[in-house]
Amino acid sequence: MIELLWSIFDITLVLLLLALAWTTCSTQDVKRAVTLFIAMGLLLAIIWARLKAPDLALAEAAIGAGISGALLLSAIKDYPSTITVSHRSPVMHGLINIFTLSSVILMSWAAWHGLNMSDGVRLSEQVVSQVPVSGVSNPVTAVLLNFRAYDTLLELAVVLTAVLTVLTLNDRRHSHAVSSPLLQGMTHWLVPLLVVTSGYLLWVGAHAPGGAFQAGAMLAAAMILLQLAYPSKRVEFNLYLIRVLLVIGIFTFVLVGLWMLLLNGAFLAFDRAWAGTLILIIETLATLSIATALSLAYLGGRPMGWEEGAHNQGNISQKGEAG
Repeated sequence: MIELLWSIFDITLVLLLLALAWTTCSTQDVKRAVTLFIAMGLLLAIIWARLKAPDLALAEAAIGAGISGALLLSAIKDYPSTITVSHRSPVMHGLINIFTLSSVILMSWAAWHGLNMSDGVRLSEQVVSQVPVSGVSNPVTAVLLNFRAYDTLLELAVVLTAVLTVLTLNDRRHSHAVSSPLLQGMTHWLVPLLVVTSGYLLWVGAHAPGGAFQAGAMLAAAMILLQLAYPSKRVEFNLYLIRVLLVIGIFTFVLVGLWMLLLNGAFLAFDRAWAGTLILIIETLATLSIATALSLAYLGGRPMGWEEGAHNQGNISQKGEAG
């Protein structure tokens, strides 16, 4: 009976996900589409949890629904609530529907076939057998920071490139003035909770669901919440500190990789004795870089005090040259 109820629950989740995806893509109301997208991210997090992938569930809830939702809401703030969709011919509209339906059927069949595959050696079995030599006990962390560390390094590079693009294309800080006494009161206990949760996810990532991306998203959420609660409070940022925080994660990753290249003859080939410590160092500094990058990306430009900091540092440089 319990298994039947869980099956009904899983089918309901899948149907709701498909309905949300279809409605998100078909609606002409931008704000409604963003709201549905956030709801779809939360639903995906539940589905990942049902598939026994808590790491992905945390990442989807924190980044896919939380930070991405905040970015989209920030992006559409100055745009009209509706968009004009170009008229399509009935033939083109039918072809798009057929392609979408065929893609859903094909992906559903592939997922069902993969979940019920019994022949051959699964990758998960190979990963579990190699976890003892990875330096950590969490298989996901072992894959991301050891067995396939190249992927994580490139992901950090993508995040850094994205935020640098935002800062390059947009030289003004947008105002997100939504401050209210209620939000400020909630911030007093939400921000410490988010910071503590970030530290917890970072620390337990070696042996339980968590890690740098989840911890960085939580820390970025705390920074964004402070910006929302106190939009008029001017904070003069240290430009050098921001730049260091942005690059310190990927810089440390590359530096450790080169060190392993000299010692072991292979880039990012960790020694078993040092693997756990090196992974923790990389994840700690990557958390700071991810949090800084996501916070700056949400601002849609340079943070409050960026221009003032640049001006002051420029004056200091000029005085030094004159002296």
